Amino acid sequence: MSVLGKALRKAALVASALAGASLLGAGGSFAESPAVTGPMSFDPIPGSAYGQLTDDWGEEPFLIPQGYRQYLVSDETADLGGGAGLDIYAGADDLTDMNTTNETGKRAGRYLYRTHEVGNDGAVSVIDLETGGTQVFAREGGPQDRTQSDWRRLDGLRWTPWGTLLFAEETDGGHLFEAFPDPSDPSKADAVFDMPQVGRLRHEGIETAPDGSVFVVDELNGGSIYRFVPSSPGDLSEGQLYALKVRGLTDAQQAWNSGHPRTGAFDWVPLDMEQVVVDADAAANAVHATEYGRPEDVERIGPVLYVALTTEDRVIAIDLAKGNVATFVQAGLNAPVENQGQSVTGFNNPDNLAEGPDGRLWIVEDNDASDIWAAAADGGGDGAADAVFLFASLKDADAEGTGIYFGRDPRTLFVNVQHTAADRDGTWAITNR
Repeated sequence: MSVLGKALRKAALVASALAGASLLGAGGSFAESPAVTGPMSFDPIPGSAYGQLTDDWGEEPFLIPQGYRQYLVSDETADLGGGAGLDIYAGADDLTDMNTTNETGKRAGRYLYRTHEVGNDGAVSVIDLETGGTQVFAREGGPQDRTQSDWRRLDGLRWTPWGTLLFAEETDGGHLFEAFPDPSDPSKADAVFDMPQVGRLRHEGIETAPDGSVFVVDELNGGSIYRFVPSSPGDLSEGQLYALKVRGLTDAQQAWNSGHPRTGAFDWVPLDMEQVVVDADAAANAVHATEYGRPEDVERIGPVLYVALTTEDRVIAIDLAKGNVATFVQAGLNAPVENQGQSVTGFNNPDNLAEGPDGRLWIVEDNDASDIWAAAADGGGDGAADAVFLFASLKDADAEGTGIYFGRDPRTLFVNVQHTAADRDGTWAITNR
């Protein structure tokens, strides 16, 4: 099948999915066979929350499929009772951002950690998913802080295979920090250290690999994609940082706004480590590493590393085994193009990513209205998802959904909502239980 033929086939699949959703909304019942199967099986919702945007959404911030319910896990309202509220920044938005649980070790899966994207006095909070209790896990200047640094705009967050918590700053010269939980109580941090070898850059997404490598991205129009290989797995204090560079392109074609898709075979190019600990973007530019339009999150599913490119309205798939970059989801290729003025639902400003319980990639937008999508696998072998299905849409026009994450329960999605009109930044769960 030609490239055009494949694109038209994928577009038809998407149109069919959205048309089925519209019929579902009119008929008010599930189709006999949901469009998306597995633990999070669903038929797509009819469209984004156009015409339903409101400051007063009560306890239901999202439009969600039939058969699902949503509930508050914890927000910045301090008087919810039962320990479920935590107002870290009184009088200001808590800007709850990314989520992860303690995926290994003592009481694995019980504690949900969250970063807060505030301009200073940064903190990581933790929710006990059994009791609902919410508390500060670590905070700038606290007794666990060994970084001698301001904590600004905390964003990226990842539990490591060696049992620590990585979090980082989405700001110029941003730091990546490593927190070591108390071995007897993962809801408390023993110590937090700065890890400059992983690079000073505008961090957002963080991911790890079985060999101890750490993947990070520079959230910038013109940002690159990086892989840090430690000298010893589990020790980020020494190692080599590399940047992704697509083969066969001119220096001009490597630019994020060159008009070239920047896909194909690639190499990991080593960077000057003396420069990395000062400005990793400058180190990447020195070797003409490939640039992308605001790489915001990374998610590894098996041998494939997915990266959300917010400005480009697409998600790329980096096959780490084959050494190849492909476009996995893109507006106009296998997802609809948004037209806000005409209230047309589309794929716009992909931001955070999550691995679903069946290996499917989930995507949330930084957009009004902020939508959540689930991508089908690449059955055609051309590197692109066969279809993309609309799962949820945020009804708060001033807010965005962030930090989508699946923990141990394969039928529950966690998602944060930040800068809400109702001053209720926090964490919600969407589940079919």
